[in-house]
Amino acid sequence: MPTVVAFETLTELFQNLCKKYQGTDKTAFARKPTTDAPYETINWDQVSEDVNTLAAYLVKHGVEAGDRVALLSENRYEWAVVDLALQLIGGVNVSLYTSLPPNQCEYILNNSEAKIFFVSTGIQLKKARQVFDSCEHLNQVIAFDRPNIEEYLDDPYVSLFEKAMAEGLKLYPKLEDEIHERSKAIEPEDLATLIYTSGTTGKPKGAMLTHRNIVSNMKAAHQRIDINEDDRCLSFLPLCHSFERTAGYYAMMAGGAEIYYTESVDTVAKNMTEASPTIVISVPRLFEKIYNLVSKSVEEGTAIKQKIFEWAQKVGRKYANGKRGLVSMQKKLADKLVFDKLKERTGGNIRFFVSGGAALPAEIGNFFMGAGLHVIEGYGLTETSPVMCCNTYGDEKMGTVGKVLPGVTVAIQRLEDNELISEISGEDYPTDHSSEQGEILCKGPNVMKGYWKNEDATREMIDDEDYLHTGDVGRFVDGKLQITDRIKHMIVNAGGKNIYPGPIEDLFKTSKWIDQLVVVGEHQPYMAALIVPDFEELENHAKAESIEYESIEELLDDEEIQNIYRKEIRKQSAELASHEKIRDFRLVSNEFTVESGELTPTLKIKRRIVEDKYGHLIDDIFADS
Repeated sequence: MPTVVAFETLTELFQNLCKKYQGTDKTAFARKPTTDAPYETINWDQVSEDVNTLAAYLVKHGVEAGDRVALLSENRYEWAVVDLALQLIGGVNVSLYTSLPPNQCEYILNNSEAKIFFVSTGIQLKKARQVFDSCEHLNQVIAFDRPNIEEYLDDPYVSLFEKAMAEGLKLYPKLEDEIHERSKAIEPEDLATLIYTSGTTGKPKGAMLTHRNIVSNMKAAHQRIDINEDDRCLSFLPLCHSFERTAGYYAMMAGGAEIYYTESVDTVAKNMTEASPTIVISVPRLFEKIYNLVSKSVEEGTAIKQKIFEWAQKVGRKYANGKRGLVSMQKKLADKLVFDKLKERTGGNIRFFVSGGAALPAEIGNFFMGAGLHVIEGYGLTETSPVMCCNTYGDEKMGTVGKVLPGVTVAIQRLEDNELISEISGEDYPTDHSSEQGEILCKGPNVMKGYWKNEDATREMIDDEDYLHTGDVGRFVDGKLQITDRIKHMIVNAGGKNIYPGPIEDLFKTSKWIDQLVVVGEHQPYMAALIVPDFEELENHAKAESIEYESIEELLDDEEIQNIYRKEIRKQSAELASHEKIRDFRLVSNEFTVESGELTPTLKIKRRIVEDKYGHLIDDIFADS
């Protein structure tokens, strides 16, 4: 499917979009000026003016081609202006997660040698002020929002975005020719961004992604997924992550879609109904939450409501699997009775969701498909720009991440002897091909240039045959890639058996009693679990059953509550092999979060952190082993 404009670099993408929509009211972005206000749209003429204005400011303040400029901000219009201005003059975008503490911000700023640091709110400005003196290359901090503490603005190195834009507006007429010449000089192999891996262990590494890396990936994705001028994308995943950057930002712009920013990650549900998007890019956590909310609502309803829901699900699955005739009539009734309400809560205009960042449990994916809400699951890494594989609309197979993208080659390498046992190119596609499992490797124009100032880590990741080693385990099933787990996540039990915890944990994601679960049992005779309960469900149950407690910890120790989880563990473990079954557990009294350190910013479990933090519970489980 062709993209809206021709381009070989991100610079050309921006310039050609501005030319195409010049003088029109075509919306590029939309934002909420205040919580209660309606969305405010921004057309391409305004984007063009803002980007050129900031580009003039950056040129005047010494940003040369190849220089790094850092961004510490939530998703918002200003983020896009900074990024596009950098692409226009050959600068390099270094984006940081807003959840990072000051010491990690300091490490990335120093490692990247960033010259200018853009920050969003007063909270982020405070971090910048803390680390400024320790960052020798940093000479300026620019805040998007005016801070509540006026003394912040007394610092000579702190400026406001609005002042920078006012200065840039005056400078632009004098610098227009220089900006034009710099934009013409940008080549596909030039560095566009450093994306620092959030990582579950060790210090973050800066993946060097070129214009060619990102552009090739975007064009390949457009051949698999239709994104067009009638689409509207709701943006809430962090733009400092490669998944949102390529799929929810550059690919949307290239297709002519509008990008609506949520107010925050906490307002996604509200903003979804206000923005009425056609496409939503997300991680599995959103779908799990929606599924569990719907399941709870049904379970709390009457027996008739439960039977209607079960019937609607069966009809939905049949319809999603291609059955028509009588099923088509039944589906209309199922929509009216059940699924239309869910669609209304997603804004009423969803064409499809895109899920990435982690594996989506097949049961949850099938539920959405049955409801008529298509979920296109994909797979990739920061280091692959990021997409390697994806399903296509109408050909989704839950439990897989779809076919290899055009231009990309994916191979499976046997873990025992490192032999390549399977290799598929996106152009020549064997739809009936299946393989045994092994490590997933990737080769293609989407593979990063390497890690910034870290040749050793680059050599560990990319071999002499130019294959990037993902560290993920998977197999091909009828031509589509299926992810098993991470090599590093593999648990070896006391009997020497290899156990991948990911598929086991996925079984429990549909339980109304369980919010999060981590499998443990390295070198132990059996598997166990640390469980974060669904506290709302638990407290509602305690109230209904008149269970008295002074604290959450006391409630979790209650024998009746413990029995609930014993039954739930037994029920879900019934599907597992003997050595995979969960034999014991401990309930954790607080949620795993990004802020408390147990999750990466993309909501993946940091297993080593969890095991260290809750080592006393794990020791207690296996004390008698």
